[in-house]
Amino acid sequence: MKKRQISKRFLLLAALGGIGAGSLAGCSSQQTTDSTEITATTDQQQEMNISQESFGTTPEGEEATLYTLTNAQGMQVQITDYGATITSLLTPDREGELGDVVLGFDSMEGYKSQEYVKSGPYFGAIVGRYGNRIAKGRFTLNGEEYQLATNNGENHLHGGLQGFDKVLWQAEPLPQQNALRLTYVSPDGQEGYPGTLTTTVTYTLTNDNEVKIDYEAKTDKPTPVNLTNHSYFNLAAGEAEDALGHVVTINADKYTVVDESLIPTGELRDLEGTVMDFREPQTIGARVKQVEGGGYDHNYVLNNTDDSLKKAATVYEPTSGRVMEVFTTEPGIQFYSGNFLDGTITGSGGKVYEQHYGFALETQHFPDSPNQPKFPSTILEPGNTYETTTVYKFSTREDGQ
Repeated sequence: MKKRQISKRFLLLAALGGIGAGSLAGCSSQQTTDSTEITATTDQQQEMNISQESFGTTPEGEEATLYTLTNAQGMQVQITDYGATITSLLTPDREGELGDVVLGFDSMEGYKSQEYVKSGPYFGAIVGRYGNRIAKGRFTLNGEEYQLATNNGENHLHGGLQGFDKVLWQAEPLPQQNALRLTYVSPDGQEGYPGTLTTTVTYTLTNDNEVKIDYEAKTDKPTPVNLTNHSYFNLAAGEAEDALGHVVTINADKYTVVDESLIPTGELRDLEGTVMDFREPQTIGARVKQVEGGGYDHNYVLNNTDDSLKKAATVYEPTSGRVMEVFTTEPGIQFYSGNFLDGTITGSGGKVYEQHYGFALETQHFPDSPNQPKFPSTILEPGNTYETTTVYKFSTREDGQ
């Protein structure tokens, strides 16, 4: 694939940036025929890089592009404008060796394959308008009943038959922030939703090894909105047969109880004494076979439910030493243990994705909120702006810590 460089090098003025940190100042720039170089005149020069290349064609025949963001430590995230999807995420282990810690494909061919389309795992994509399930695909808003597309039995899941994961987004690289902004306009009536919804998702890769995701949406009619990223993680980076040895901690005392079709009953149940309890570190595999339905696929009610950025979960992989911390402004997080992976999909590097090979931690509002008046509202009104932030922060720890 021919590579088109858009911002070859960035030498950042600030020291290692935290969440949302860093702006360029006192810089000189030099243009060449195929790249732009921006140099900061400080003692602490941080190299950051964005490049782009062809990723193949979408099912509709449109040209998809792959964007690669690299930070000063060499950490790298790749994102395609098809579905605003994270396709690869290279992070160091305790020895400093980089490995890909998300499930995905090397080209559009994987995302178009019959096996992937049939099983629908949403690897790394932005899902919407409504992430998670809405019962029977129906809800009533301001006295009017809306019928959405149903694609999960009789229920609506992750935006329907053609959700935000299956469309081409408009991409805008933001080199000074080492970020990629993606925008999609969902027309009134798409998948049954009311109102034209304009959504912007901005991925930022910081020098603190954080992938920060900022979501923003506006509408011209009241409509439900619940956006999330659906990345599957395996912090062993292919060096383990599954993710069951990962040690998980979730900062929640309650979860939303669901029925047999994974629709909430409305009950928020205490985790104490249940196999759902991850308040203290537990491996995914310790009790996964005791969970009804073949594994975890449940929404956890975070202890701090205001809109501040708070730690929602921590995951540690002992063999590699990798640690992932999840911060969010959302009130909930869906923990999914890859129950429906079945070995029919072969991903990047020829890896076969068997059951529990990866797990997801999807920050969100609660499932079926439009039909659950006691849950935090997901209705976006005209004139208001939907704004949420999630951060996946990566680090390592020594063995036994």
